[in-house]
Amino acid sequence: MQSLFQLKQLPVVLMASLVLMHTSLLFLSTLFICVHLSDQFQPFQYNALKQIQQFLNYPSVLTIFDSTWDFCNVEPSPFLTIVCYEDNVTQLHITGNNGVFPPSLPQNFSIDALFSSISSLSNLKVLSLVSLGLWGPLPATIGKLSSMEILNLSSNYIDGFIPLELSYLNNLQTLVLDHNKFTGQIPQWVSSFNDLAVLSLKNNSIFGSLPSSISSSENLRVLAIADNHLFGEIPGLQNLTNLQILDLKNNYFGPNFPVLHHKVVTVDIRNNSFKSSVPNELNSYFQLEKLDISINGLIGPFPPSLFSLPSINYIDISGNKLTGKLFQNMSCNAHLVFINLSSNLLTGELPACLQEKVEEGAVSYDGNCLSGEEGNQKPLSFCHNEALAVEVSPQKLRHKERKAMAVLVSSLVGGIVGLAVIVGLSLWVFQRRNRRAAMKGPSTRLITEKLSTVNTVKLLSDARYISETMKMGANLPTYRAFALEELKEATNNFSHPSIVGEPSLIQIYRGKLGDGTAIVIRSIKMRKKHSPTMFTQHIGMISRLRHNHLVSCIGHCFECCPDDSTVGIVYFVFESLPNGTLRSSICGGGETLNWAQRITAGIGVAKGIQFLHTGIMPGVFSNHLKITDVLLDPNFHVKICTYNLPLLAHQNAGFMGGAAVSSNGLKSNIGGREKEVEKDDIYDFGVILMEILVGRPIMSQNDVMVVKDIIQVSNKMDDTARRSIVDPTIIKECSTESLKTVMDICLRCLSDDPTARPSIEDVLWTLQFAAQLQDPWRHDSHHIHRLSDSNPNNLQEQISRG
Repeated sequence: MQSLFQLKQLPVVLMASLVLMHTSLLFLSTLFICVHLSDQFQPFQYNALKQIQQFLNYPSVLTIFDSTWDFCNVEPSPFLTIVCYEDNVTQLHITGNNGVFPPSLPQNFSIDALFSSISSLSNLKVLSLVSLGLWGPLPATIGKLSSMEILNLSSNYIDGFIPLELSYLNNLQTLVLDHNKFTGQIPQWVSSFNDLAVLSLKNNSIFGSLPSSISSSENLRVLAIADNHLFGEIPGLQNLTNLQILDLKNNYFGPNFPVLHHKVVTVDIRNNSFKSSVPNELNSYFQLEKLDISINGLIGPFPPSLFSLPSINYIDISGNKLTGKLFQNMSCNAHLVFINLSSNLLTGELPACLQEKVEEGAVSYDGNCLSGEEGNQKPLSFCHNEALAVEVSPQKLRHKERKAMAVLVSSLVGGIVGLAVIVGLSLWVFQRRNRRAAMKGPSTRLITEKLSTVNTVKLLSDARYISETMKMGANLPTYRAFALEELKEATNNFSHPSIVGEPSLIQIYRGKLGDGTAIVIRSIKMRKKHSPTMFTQHIGMISRLRHNHLVSCIGHCFECCPDDSTVGIVYFVFESLPNGTLRSSICGGGETLNWAQRITAGIGVAKGIQFLHTGIMPGVFSNHLKITDVLLDPNFHVKICTYNLPLLAHQNAGFMGGAAVSSNGLKSNIGGREKEVEKDDIYDFGVILMEILVGRPIMSQNDVMVVKDIIQVSNKMDDTARRSIVDPTIIKECSTESLKTVMDICLRCLSDDPTARPSIEDVLWTLQFAAQLQDPWRHDSHHIHRLSDSNPNNLQEQISRG
């Protein structure tokens, strides 16, 4: 019997033994891990890397973190590299999603939390976080990484100013912040890094001038600040003996050519505002490999000896007014692979050493006055006359302006071409033609810039501005001065059927240029009479108001009074968009925009406003925006067509100034708003968002008040209440979080207190966040069906009662 009892107890004893054994093994395993981490990899580093994985939403490149704790021995790849020294992480490289598209970050992503975890890796010397979709301002915690030597945060969406805390990284040698959304100016303290060798801030929204302190960065090898909104003179860089790459393209630097050390290897100042001559010192740049000075206003002789520099392989001088005579027997470097001499004032013959490369497609030379060459070459007299014209000094040009105007009147009356006036006829010629003009009597109309591009170039160079890149308007025709006859032909002599509006002193016409380009012309009658030179700054600013989300001006024309040569009418020529207004795509009877497209449209309008506020100096405010002023281009991208052009504000015309009543019945200064101009446009944008939400025209201030109250009430309730007031066509599309986010920002924009309204950067960030919230959303069909059964006419009934 006892044996039987012991036999029955055997499984219990066995089980207890197994449990004890498992507990012991678990303890030993845990002890092994702790010992392993403490001996080889500190737990806080392990935790930091796991948190980074979590904050980045567990991207595929970090899946290795789930299968090992020995991060120091992870096999490096192009997308993840961890380097350790004495079991401390010293390098961390993460490139998102194969470097092609940024990964989808979690909805609650916090860049502050991410860098808080990174800052615990106190021995980190190299940090590279590329194409990870990071957004938000760069946190102050970056300053805790005191050992940092190389920082690369390129190809993200990081915005805001470059934080002061970066200056705490005393050992920094390389700073790469390319392809982000940084704003503000390049700080003076950037030169405080004694060992800084690479400074790359390309493709951001940085404005202002290059700080003079950069001249003392003696160890700098790469200065790349292309594709920003920088302007002004370049500080002297001749003391930067280590500088090899200077990339300033697509900014507004000028007018003087930068002074550099002769050891520079790459000089790229393409598409700026340099108006001086090319310095002879370039002939001694024996290490120079690439020279791109195209699309500026450079004048004077081009030094052909650049062709034979010992290291040169790339030269682009196109789009300037460089002069000089080329000869067939000139020598060239055999390693030249690209030469562009187009659109200058060069004469002579193409060197034989370059002719050999023409067939290879390596040489372009159209738009000069070269003899014996096929292609688009101009007469020799053209280059000679233009060369003389660009050599007229600004002082002489101003001294002769009045006399040139009088000659221009007589030339139009008597059929005498007045080009000689621009190139500097002597005083007795002016006087003689003045007398002839008085004898023949006045003409009826006058175009001041018809005869030469010199005045236009001057007009376009005098304004100081910074834009979110004129490169964003690069698909538009070059800004130019139009002849009055050209505009007459385009509009059938300004016939009434072409008129599309007549607000106050402004008439608007539609037309088509000779090349088939559809245009819209705004004709503005001047209340005060001024000479054309008085409009220099206005024209310069308007010519640079180019952006993907603005209907851009492509040219102008002055119509002057013959008796005193003052400007009576200014014509502005704009691009024409064919796909109607944003309202017609939301409230129209045809196919309407879905929810995602509406958010995208709102983001586009916000970007346009941001450019008007911050992309030009001074900013353009109080634009009295309406949804009917937002047009769609052929690709259905939104563009703001009516904004506060500087010249119109100066005129105080009713069309864009004061409190003009718009086409939808809303006054521009709705509700007697405070005169805080930077927040006026925010309120107007809130009204546009309101119409995007409800899908019905907001026709009066009363509509705004009623709908705002309805949105406020429903937004405080639940998702069902919110969906009951939105456009029925989007009820099934918008996610709960995305809809609430848009409603929240709409209400903030419509605050009665201007100081409580968000900044345009805040608006833009919020809408982009709403778009991210919408992207992965899939809604329950039963819930949607229940919501769609609610009465969509409730809102309209309440508006009608209001």
